[in-house]
Amino acid sequence: TMMPGETPPPPAGTAAAACANCGVLQQNINEYVAALISLKQKMIDGDRLLTEYQQKCTDILYFSIKILALRCQVEQMLQKILPLEKCQEELGSLKAELEEKKV
Repeated sequence: TMMPGETPPPPAGTAAAACANCGVLQQNINEYVAALISLKQKMIDGDRLLTEYQQKCTDILYFSIKILALRCQVEQMLQKILPLEKCQEELGSLKAELEEKKV
């Protein structure tokens, strides 16, 4: 079977046939080497993209934990603020009552 880019060899047993076959072989080797270099570069690029993706996943996890902690802090603050707001309302009512008694 002939490879892509191959030309049919000259009749066997001649020096021309040997030279032509060597030329075709060299061309095929060059093509395979180029394909291997291209494949290696794609693997390097793939590894780099994978590393970047993993870093982004790590960042997302880190920020998710931070956000969760901040939500808990906000919830705790709200729980402290609600009783204070109630006290403020009660103080307002008492103040109003005192004002009425003064008058």
